[in-house]
Amino acid sequence: MDVLFVTNKLEKEFNTQKLLIRRHGDRRAKIIGRRLQALRAANVLEDLRNMPGHLHELSENRAETFAIDLDQPYRLIFETANNPMPRKEDGGLEWRSITAVRILEVENYHD
Repeated sequence: MDVLFVTNKLEKEFNTQKLLIRRHGDRRAKIIGRRLQALRAANVLEDLRNMPGHLHELSENRAETFAIDLDQPYRLIFETANNPMPRKEDGGLEWRSITAVRILEVENYHD
């Protein structure tokens, strides 16, 4: 799957281990690296539905975004980068057709 980033700054941070560790600490940086590897290795988002880290769609004001657990309470937040956004007949996102994602941030959205 193609993995894009919402900003060039975030892309540089996520692709430079030293910057990733400085910002998130060693433990979380390693987990972020594993999550990015899994995303890049997948053909479609559906391939990762049962991966470690509880990949799930968000709702309400975060509709059409996804989260993967990192170290509690932090999560990797991303959206589909497919255009148009793949949809099922009922209007939901079609995970089997999502071939590109855009990383938005790492955050604790439960605060």
